[in-house]
Amino acid sequence: MAISPLAGKPAPKEMLVDLSRLEREYFDCHPDVDDPAQQVSFGTSGHRGSSFRRSFTEAHILAITQAICDYRRAHATDGPLYMGKDTHALSGPAQRTALEVLAANEVPAIIQRDDGFTPTPVVSHAILVHNRARTDRLSDGIVITPSHNPPEDGGFKYNPTNGGPADTDVTQWIEHRANELLRAGNTDVKRMGFSAALRAETTRRADLVLPYVNDLRNVVDMDAIRDAGLKLAVDPLGGAAVHYWEPINEAYGLDIAVVNPQVDPTFSFMTVDHDGAIRMDCSSPYAMAGLVGLKDRYRVAFGNDADADRHGIVTPGAGLMNPNHYLSVAIWYLLTHRPDWPGAAVVGKTLVSSSMIDRVVNKLGRRLSEVPVGFKWFAPGLFAGSCCFGGEESAGASFLRRDGKVWTTDKDGPIMDLLAAELTARTGKDPGEHYDALTAEFGTAYYTRIDAPAMPEQKARLARLAPEAVRAPNLAGDPIIAKLTRAPGNDAPIGGLKVVTGNGWFAARPSGTEAVYKIYAESFKDDQHLQAILADAQQIVSEA
Repeated sequence: MAISPLAGKPAPKEMLVDLSRLEREYFDCHPDVDDPAQQVSFGTSGHRGSSFRRSFTEAHILAITQAICDYRRAHATDGPLYMGKDTHALSGPAQRTALEVLAANEVPAIIQRDDGFTPTPVVSHAILVHNRARTDRLSDGIVITPSHNPPEDGGFKYNPTNGGPADTDVTQWIEHRANELLRAGNTDVKRMGFSAALRAETTRRADLVLPYVNDLRNVVDMDAIRDAGLKLAVDPLGGAAVHYWEPINEAYGLDIAVVNPQVDPTFSFMTVDHDGAIRMDCSSPYAMAGLVGLKDRYRVAFGNDADADRHGIVTPGAGLMNPNHYLSVAIWYLLTHRPDWPGAAVVGKTLVSSSMIDRVVNKLGRRLSEVPVGFKWFAPGLFAGSCCFGGEESAGASFLRRDGKVWTTDKDGPIMDLLAAELTARTGKDPGEHYDALTAEFGTAYYTRIDAPAMPEQKARLARLAPEAVRAPNLAGDPIIAKLTRAPGNDAPIGGLKVVTGNGWFAARPSGTEAVYKIYAESFKDDQHLQAILADAQQIVSEA
């Protein structure tokens, strides 16, 4: 992977997005409904696009919001809909558009007062708190965010009544209905003016900050953090959690330094990511260069992406921790420091996450559930309390309350940040030091992900492979012990292939947006063995 010469450096002014043009094109541009790239398309995290590419415009949001209203009506969901937005420039206009449709459809909608921002986990938490012990008037939610994507992007996702990311059957229904509306020129969309929508009886502005902040004590040991007096810092990367940290400090007597309190939709304060783009990726050492540079001033520092559903953990010894490393430590700590969790609850991980997690879970006598990529696969188990932790290699995770009940069913960056402080406070060692101890016990994991070119027909073939198509007996000199096209945790199709040996593995999945397939690989021998796995992986995929 080529690294941009700008990587890790402050974003130059000429890179900054033209906010006026971006918003103007959101309202003025109309998608070509015959171009698949300009249609509504729900991926693993909702619909994403940009008004510059005519893939995220007012027309899209009108259609998607009406489709959600139709879905709610068809499924008798008539409780309040919590709607949050992040700090991307298109999120504000999209929320206004959505509110016009929700009000016209008489959907009770709750938004953060004072035009504030709301992280993804806060919407999930609010849905679950409202729905607790209810059988009617159930709540759901919308989060307007493209997550860590560049400043010119917008995103729109739906969380149903279980509080988590919508499953494929839901998103396909909404996507189909939205494109049907788009093709008809949105003539069936109900809409009223924004001022009228704000005044509508169905629209309520509430404080969503304090209910979440005050409940944190029930998922993280906030007293232990306070009593340890740790020197902590956070960089919200200009995202939706930016105004949550001072209330957290005040509620729990903490002194977490907010090293970057700015909100700027151009994200001009960011350092540039590996590929030369501005991207609020809290697991990228290039995007997080500012916080990594302060690592020796704080015992633990952390950051979150724009909707705060991902986490990045910085320690003096490790710098920015690889997400797989922190997930392994978090799981070890939680399984040994949550005595009220149900013993039968599984630990969930995506199949492209590190096998270090497998070794930790096995050592502690717990059961692992390995699922396809996408946090939606963890939502039912977290909701029921049958899954105590769900995590993915892209730095998204959530876990149960201290009493073993559901906290959120979507990724929660702030609790993963605070957990790093808790485990440091209670053990006297930071997450980086704990990962060193895991490698001493279980071996060093060498992990990577690369993109390999693939034509559309090759991508389609990879997505529907059968295990029998893999004819090679060995991978990097080791006997193959498993060939997977379905996830062992829930038997769901993985949309690709995973091949496992006693010393390593690879997984290959076609990209949904580019002419490439992604290869994830890991070795417990050395980097040379990892490179051999990658070489064999490309050969196996090309021959399958």
